[in-house]
Amino acid sequence: MSKAPASKAPVNNAAVKKRQSAALNTPTDLGANAVGDISGALNAVLADAFALYLKTKNFHWHMSGPRFRDLHLLMDEQGDQIFAITDPLAERVRKIGGTTIRSIGHIARLQRVLDNDADYVTPEDMIAELRDDTKDFIGKLRAAHTICDEHEDVASTSLLEVYIDEAERRHWFLFEISRKDG
Repeated sequence: MSKAPASKAPVNNAAVKKRQSAALNTPTDLGANAVGDISGALNAVLADAFALYLKTKNFHWHMSGPRFRDLHLLMDEQGDQIFAITDPLAERVRKIGGTTIRSIGHIARLQRVLDNDADYVTPEDMIAELRDDTKDFIGKLRAAHTICDEHEDVASTSLLEVYIDEAERRHWFLFEISRKDG
């Protein structure tokens, strides 16, 4: 003999949504506009960091030629440095009451770093592309810094200042190795 399903009380969708949004509603002294502006800026930088990380690893995996070892190791080192900023950025967004990236699709919607799906890229073109992308990334970091500064979010500006310095170092290295002799 099968049991009839127990009757359930009707679900109050409004109450469920309120509980779900409250579950991620981290208290902050920043205003709602500040949280939205800062979260938006940091999430865009985070998406760019993931895109730049993956491009750097792509080039690391597909490096070839007489400078293979040095460039392969440089791409690995720079990829590790880029990936290292992703968790602190995402956690900063959560600390101020925002929500952050949830998927590869979300990254794809926010990223401003262009993908490179070419079957073959010369080592010189890899370096030039990463150099230019890193320079652009520095500009995006500075723009996010400006937004955080406007809302007096000193913790986010402090993080971004360190990431700007690190990105400038990566750019400097890429610039120097891309120079032609003479």
